[in-house]
Amino acid sequence: MSNKLEIINFYKKKINLLKKHNKLYFNNDNPIISDAAYDHLKKEIINLEEKNHFLKKLNLNSKTVGSFPSNKFKKIKHLKPMLSLSNAFNKNDMKDFVNKINNFLNIRDGKIEFSSEPKIDGISATLIYENGILTKGLSRGDGIVGEDILENLKTIEEIPKKLKGGNVPSLFEIRGEIYIGKKDFEKIRGDFANPRNAAGGSLRQKDPKETSKIPLKYFAYGFGAVEPMTFITQSEFLEKIKNWGFVINPLGKVVKNLNEIESQHSYIDSIRSSLDYDIDGLVYKVNDLKLQSRLGNTSNSPRWAIAYKFSAEKAVTKIKDIIIQVGRTGAITPVAKVQPVTVGGVVVSNATLHNEDEIKRKDIRIGDTVQIQRAGDVIPQVISVDSSKRNQNSKKYIFPEKCLCGAVTQKEINKSTKKKDAVRRCLKGYDCDFIAREKLKHIVSKDAFNIDGLGKKVIDQLWSLRLIRKPSDIFKINYNKIEKLEGWGELSINNLRKAIDKSKIIDLDRFIFSIGIRHIGQENAKILAGFFKSINKFCDLFSEKSRIKILENLIELDGIGQIQIDSINSFFLNNKNIEIVKKLIDKLKIKDFKIQNRKGKFSNKTIMFTGGFEKMSRSEAKSLVENNGGKVLGTISKKLDILVIGNSKPTKKKIENAKQLNIKTIKESDWYKLLDL
Repeated sequence: MSNKLEIINFYKKKINLLKKHNKLYFNNDNPIISDAAYDHLKKEIINLEEKNHFLKKLNLNSKTVGSFPSNKFKKIKHLKPMLSLSNAFNKNDMKDFVNKINNFLNIRDGKIEFSSEPKIDGISATLIYENGILTKGLSRGDGIVGEDILENLKTIEEIPKKLKGGNVPSLFEIRGEIYIGKKDFEKIRGDFANPRNAAGGSLRQKDPKETSKIPLKYFAYGFGAVEPMTFITQSEFLEKIKNWGFVINPLGKVVKNLNEIESQHSYIDSIRSSLDYDIDGLVYKVNDLKLQSRLGNTSNSPRWAIAYKFSAEKAVTKIKDIIIQVGRTGAITPVAKVQPVTVGGVVVSNATLHNEDEIKRKDIRIGDTVQIQRAGDVIPQVISVDSSKRNQNSKKYIFPEKCLCGAVTQKEINKSTKKKDAVRRCLKGYDCDFIAREKLKHIVSKDAFNIDGLGKKVIDQLWSLRLIRKPSDIFKINYNKIEKLEGWGELSINNLRKAIDKSKIIDLDRFIFSIGIRHIGQENAKILAGFFKSINKFCDLFSEKSRIKILENLIELDGIGQIQIDSINSFFLNNKNIEIVKKLIDKLKIKDFKIQNRKGKFSNKTIMFTGGFEKMSRSEAKSLVENNGGKVLGTISKKLDILVIGNSKPTKKKIENAKQLNIKTIKESDWYKLLDL
């Protein structure tokens, strides 16, 4: 999907929807949407983040892999987090996935094996074995902390209580998917909405005897903590655990290229209706565990795995109207209001039209009969028009050139392609009420200030009453006026006051993310926070003279490119932005950024890279330094300990500056020796 406009406008709405359904899905075992619809919602959001780099500046989904455990069971922390997966929906998505892996690992021939397994539509759980004995069983929970459901898991006869065979790790955390077979579900379907609902409800019974009445089954598919590691590939892992007594999916297969990936995906899709369990795609993992380790994870998903989903759900409906919506970056999104229709178990009344060019290309008009689908979009998209059913008097849709605020919109020139963007934008920033309101919704969101009780509807309510107009207003709300509003009582107001007071203390990286600089997402914000370290240093951006020098240094930071630098400069060239940020800072206590201390061969060392490497990408090199206790700098200074000079086009000026400051320099070959490569 190539349209930034639609994604930005609706992304945050879907995150809140995901939170709501997470609670129903994980904690209450009573989802109000179908399994397919829920899974699409969750995976589509993650997929958007992976496929569209500009969404890194929103990245609201980093902690929504599950829902915080309820108070029904004892809480236990997973030995390693249970991350969610990004999604692919077609061959191009898979091509992008493979290319990203090759680029990160700096592999030119692209010969990487992938282990594939069907993606079971069940309940994820973790089993922990100590010296071969099952000692703990956890639900996914929020991916970090799960619920102690060991006794319920023990009722599943197929789960080994003691591992058989030799060479068993002393500590073994294994992941599996609990499900109910289609035939077994037919016998009990009167009590449950669907197989997944039955499995989830059974696992969370307080009385294991009740759980034992349900014919639960499972497939083991992955691992967390393992001591010692006794396998080198995912396929070897599956074979070994089969010998130890675990059940693995018999349809797993190792594939070696995109054609084999596509062939396996098509084959499983063709036979899935005959299987006795529900699946909605295939999971592909880099087979080599050393490469998995090198690739590591993003904030919410592994780089080395992806869920390749089956075909999207489609339906036919009619467009009643076309409206535009304004996002917090000024992006103008056209949205079709359609006659309500069920798509994948969800009643749909809105569908994205992407942008002005898309409307022209498909000649979409009000009154048209259209086909819509729920796939990679956060809301359904219009994929085709049935012009044979079009009214003869219909007229072409003329895309408005003005924002809802009345300002003339513009299509910016893409500096990379030198062409106009497809997206129209309002450039008034906080002077546009529609943009300002969306910016407020971003600031209170989970990964920014995370203010419970101040969701989007409340922001809309307080905005319409002019109680909140800019971010700093949040911290001086007139609670006496709120108390008089319908739906507000003493308890809800006290909870809101506590949440707002709590949010006044915020980490520097979350603050940078929260102010909503275009193209600056969570990961970028962490990089910038590591560079500035304190809010005082960050405030140097307010001065144009200081900002020029800072921006020159930022270009060297891995993860901060020219697009981000131009966006930072543009943001602080606007005096109103500076004024708003200053007033916000005055209301807060912003904590200095502290890098997590990790022990390793680079502990307390600062490293800088210049030039390209033959065996690895700059991103991987940086990760290795940070994972071994070191810090990567972006500029030559007296604080630098080592300058690593790559073989491909190193910057001579950096090398000369390092020598003048007596900084140790090493060649690429010496770098590999340090890493024992």
